Amino acid sequence: MARMHPRHAQRLRRKRRVRKKIRGTTARPRLVVYRSNRHMYAQVIDDTAHRTLVAASTLEDGIDTGGNCDAATQVGKAVGERAVAAGIAEVVFDRNGNLFHGRVKALADAARDAGLKF
Repeated sequence: MARMHPRHAQRLRRKRRVRKKIRGTTARPRLVVYRSNRHMYAQVIDDTAHRTLVAASTLEDGIDTGGNCDAATQVGKAVGERAVAAGIAEVVFDRNGNLFHGRVKALADAARDAGLKF
């Protein structure tokens, strides 16, 4: 079996530590951020019903493709507007083991500006 890169192992440890404490409920679903080298993905998930309520990513038309803060801002704005339109006002932010810095912070700030509270 191939060994994991130390940074990847650290992210998974942070992810497990954070996920022990947070759960998405119907009243406050979980806003999950996934960051790859090339793209950003964001989903609003209700963990009790096991359903994705709203999603946005850089793969969509109208959103810049790329692993940069501008693209992350557009994804955050899109997911925030879609969540507010779906009647979701408050969420729990799940940074998925990533540090709250750079693209993850840009996405979170844009979602807050769009009307989400977390």
